[in-house]
Amino acid sequence: MKQRRLGRNGPLVGEVGFGAMSFGGFFGPTDMETSHRTLDRALDLGVTHLDTAMIYGPHTSEEFIGAYFSKNPAAKKRFVVATKGGITISPRGFDNAPAFLRDCLEGSLRRLGVDHVALYYVHRRDHSLPIEEVTGVLAGLVREGKIGAIGYSEISPASLERAAKVHPVAAVQSEYSLWSRQPELGMLQACARLGTSFVAFSPVARGMLTDVPLDPPSFADIDFRKGNPRFTEPNFAWNVERIAAFKSFARQRGWTTAALAIAWTLRQGEHVIPIPGTRSPDHLAENAAATDLVLAEEDMREIDRILPPGFAHGHRYSEQQLKGVEQYC
Repeated sequence: MKQRRLGRNGPLVGEVGFGAMSFGGFFGPTDMETSHRTLDRALDLGVTHLDTAMIYGPHTSEEFIGAYFSKNPAAKKRFVVATKGGITISPRGFDNAPAFLRDCLEGSLRRLGVDHVALYYVHRRDHSLPIEEVTGVLAGLVREGKIGAIGYSEISPASLERAAKVHPVAAVQSEYSLWSRQPELGMLQACARLGTSFVAFSPVARGMLTDVPLDPPSFADIDFRKGNPRFTEPNFAWNVERIAAFKSFARQRGWTTAALAIAWTLRQGEHVIPIPGTRSPDHLAENAAATDLVLAEEDMREIDRILPPGFAHGHRYSEQQLKGVEQYC
């Protein structure tokens, strides 16, 4: 697995990371045994950046990872772990107050069975507090040795600029794939300018850019895609039809659709680190294969022709899912 640096002065990680939201059951049932086999496979493949969050489950994803570390203590040093806080569970909301962020972090460390994490994100901004103040709180956690670096999820380029004046921001995390390209409107550029890694979640479009057929009516109520505009009709049928040509393009070259989608993401900049998620060791191997794909300029032009910016039908989030996400266009 080729490697990329997580933040300007951060650790090297496998250029394809792993998003552990699926361990929390957001895309269907999961269990600890399968999750642990997936983590075993990740280490075998060189997938070393592990991304989780307090809210995944809630708590389940971190608990599964903590149980894995308990059985495999050496894995703590091999994985570069990021987690997130700042979202209240009941009622759901956003709280970036110093006491709450510390409480979130301490809970995450306890569930993970570690005394620090390499990267800690504010999962969603609390707009009642200036981002400069929040960044100052996180900088204090860095000085204490609780976290190695600071990150933010789903913020705007302007917010990143403000935060970076207080303390270096190692990573910004947002959805980015062939069907969600908003980061190209300033965030990718701001990250490159400031030495911030751009961590791309959902690079396979929540399963759409894979070879596994999806059936939205069968989604469980807890499934994140249930009610998502891109997975409801008539948008879903339009999206399936458009993506069929991309799947055909991948097959013609002997690639899986997922590997091609992730390889495209990797081509968007050396500071981009995709973190596809899965509940399956085999699908993890498909995702990791993106590191071996070499896309020529001709391939990139053809992909852009097949799936041009803005092709997807439907908003990427429902109104409820959009809460807390900063818009910048």
